[in-house]
Amino acid sequence: MGNEIRVAFAGVHRANAYFRSFRAHPDTRIVALCDLSEVTLAEAGRALGVTQQYTVFEQMLDEARPDAVVVSTPMQFHVPQSIAALQRGIHVLSEVPAAVSLDEARWLVQECTRSSAVYMMGENFPYMKPNMMVRAMVEAGVFGEVYYAEGEYIHELSVLHHTAEGRPTWRYYWQVGVNGCTYPTHSLGPCLQWIRERPARISCVGTGRWSDPEHAMEDTVLLLGKTATDKLIRIRVDMLSKRPHAMDNYALQGTKGAYESARREGEGHWVWSADYCDDPNTWMPLEAFEDEFLPEVWRDPPREAREAGHGGGDYFVVMDFVDAVKGVKPPVTGIHEAMDMTLPGLVSQESIRRGGEWLDVPDSRNW
Repeated sequence: MGNEIRVAFAGVHRANAYFRSFRAHPDTRIVALCDLSEVTLAEAGRALGVTQQYTVFEQMLDEARPDAVVVSTPMQFHVPQSIAALQRGIHVLSEVPAAVSLDEARWLVQECTRSSAVYMMGENFPYMKPNMMVRAMVEAGVFGEVYYAEGEYIHELSVLHHTAEGRPTWRYYWQVGVNGCTYPTHSLGPCLQWIRERPARISCVGTGRWSDPEHAMEDTVLLLGKTATDKLIRIRVDMLSKRPHAMDNYALQGTKGAYESARREGEGHWVWSADYCDDPNTWMPLEAFEDEFLPEVWRDPPREAREAGHGGGDYFVVMDFVDAVKGVKPPVTGIHEAMDMTLPGLVSQESIRRGGEWLDVPDSRNW
């Protein structure tokens, strides 16, 4: 591979969020693009100076022969395209979730164990400044032993369920066309890093269908997860209710403290810790802990990080992926971490069908 990592992209619309970060990295070069839309391809190719443009994914892999590929296509393509790349020894950065069925998840894990290439899922919410800071505080024991965490992804997406011509998009079928917690990783990602255990069993219930009865997904879906030591995780996903977005609501509770994220734009993040707060009823702003716990990457981040989407997450995902490809460190969200964030949502589809029955979540490490 040499020092330069040649990167290809599948799915240009979402890939736009990554282009700038890859171009800013001194060790990467964008060499090929793939998309079903030739118009989109031509526009992106001109902007990036990339002439190798394809509408067939496997053809791009075989002819452009990249070292790594970013799979930023709709979620039903993540596994087949990731496997196609891994079978060719091409490193994979996949969008979320990792898979759309338990069978697919098994196939992907199997291929990752066979391939010499790196697989990483691009879950970006754990990289947001508040979430990284809270993780550092968890690891330092500020909250004691964390036994409860919650995350909410409330993102009304009706405008994206159909094209301008009125045709259903992939989101219509794969996100709100299936009942259950179909898009859990943005909420689970930070929570699992704080709880530091995987959900061993889950229960999933919903509100029923009120906003748009046409969809299979119930308006608000609640996923409860229990770890092997009975720690509790609560995830709310709602992509239908009519209201402003609230995609990164989080909270945690530990034996010595608690954290509550801002619930609306302009509000603050709050911490209470027995070791830091004299008053048992007075919260401290998260910013008050920056001098001691702000991670180094957020102390003086480059402009690309400050301007990247998802609170800088899109930038730091790329940096960690490149480090993993170079062998500097393992992928932050490798195949098993990706499964820990994906499998609870897949099992939830059966749980909600059974009225919230508690079901075991397979551990991909045993496959």
